[in-house]
Amino acid sequence: MKPKQSYRWQKIFYGAGARVLVSYLVLVAFSTVVSLVVIRQLLMVYNERQTRKALVQEVEEFRQLVKGRDPATGHPFGDDIAAIFDVFLKRNVPNEDEFLLTLLNGRVYKSNPTSLPASVQPDAKLINHWSQLTQPEWSQKEVSDSSFVLFLAEPVVIEGRLGVFVVLSTDVHEREEIAHTVLVVGVVEGIMAIIALTSSVAWLAAGQILARLRLLTETARSISESDLTQRILVQGTDEITELTVTFNEMLARLQAAFTSQRDFINDAGHELRTPITIIRGHLELLGDDPKEQRETVELVIDELDRMSRFVNDLLLLAKAEQPRFLNLERVELSSLTEELYSKAKALALRNWQLEAQASGLILADRQRITQAIMNLAQNATQYTTESDCIALGSALSEGNVYFWVRDTGEGIAAVDQERIFERFARSYNSHRRSEGAGLGLAIVRAIAEAHRGRVELVSRTGSGSTFTVILPLNPAKGLAL
Repeated sequence: MKPKQSYRWQKIFYGAGARVLVSYLVLVAFSTVVSLVVIRQLLMVYNERQTRKALVQEVEEFRQLVKGRDPATGHPFGDDIAAIFDVFLKRNVPNEDEFLLTLLNGRVYKSNPTSLPASVQPDAKLINHWSQLTQPEWSQKEVSDSSFVLFLAEPVVIEGRLGVFVVLSTDVHEREEIAHTVLVVGVVEGIMAIIALTSSVAWLAAGQILARLRLLTETARSISESDLTQRILVQGTDEITELTVTFNEMLARLQAAFTSQRDFINDAGHELRTPITIIRGHLELLGDDPKEQRETVELVIDELDRMSRFVNDLLLLAKAEQPRFLNLERVELSSLTEELYSKAKALALRNWQLEAQASGLILADRQRITQAIMNLAQNATQYTTESDCIALGSALSEGNVYFWVRDTGEGIAAVDQERIFERFARSYNSHRRSEGAGLGLAIVRAIAEAHRGRVELVSRTGSGSTFTVILPLNPAKGLAL
């Protein structure tokens, strides 16, 4: 064996950790033995005290009967000791391991129960001893190497006739129960000791394993919120390595979220700055001409309305991330589709068509769906002319409902089809400019995702576009309302 390996084994078996572990085991073993001895002694004392109390009670009841009357005749018992014994044995039921014994004229008269322990059979020494008593006696006699009899004898002497009432209790079952209890306690304490020992060993082992986690923690603390580009070095293939990879992925998501938030703030600031600049410029140049004042007021109101719509859209997108965004109810698809078509026709002069109507019920927020489809319809009117066709419809298929808005307008380039669902996004190649802030399609997607659905776009430049909102029939499954 190499010297380094020998030193390692010596450190394991003779080091401070091994000495602490051995000391712990000795202490646990000693405390377990002491506790079992104490518990056994306490149980013995308690059981003996309860037995004495029960025996005294039986004797007190017997004394009361001796002074009383025969329930059969209503007269005093007189010198009929046998009658006293008969009445008492008939009226009293002994406890477990308790025996009621009567002796008359030096012989066993009756007992309850009739089967007596071997130590109190008619030819036993205790019987001879009790038959000669003239005074009450309380004693405990050893009848075997591991068994005792606790008894209380009450002599009855009437007109020269001698009877003895004996109530006795053996400790055979009590000792068995105490031994069983001590055994159970010992097993429990042993299990607890093993658990504590295992926990101690696990704690020591965990200290070594968690050293890498502490390194991971220290590295994570060094990453500031202003610099999320740092990543933790990945080493190994165990669970901690998986945690490191997950942590790096979380940092990447946070970096993307912070970047998106920063872009959102910049875009929102730009969108608000433009109408504010317009309003301020016109108010600064406002003259005394009533016509000019009226035109300026109309322009300011229009810009304020646009700012109000912009703020409302931002609030809607913020609410879409909250659990109480939807008010779900049972909605009839056919009537909802007709309602959507009727409202869409009022948006602009176009060749409106209702292509299909689904029939059935869906669990959804009627107002939010209406808002999403109206946004799509409004978006379609901005990129079509009066001669173009805009078609709406709904259909059911495989547990989902499909709402679509199709137009024959200028279409959307492939490079823009994913980007236009982002906030403040507009088509680069469009010949028209939307009057909005680029939040309409973002709102549509937010409403669809809140219903556990999605939005699909099929479009080609010059051939129009089809936006389809796909929703499950019951979005409440797995949805936090």
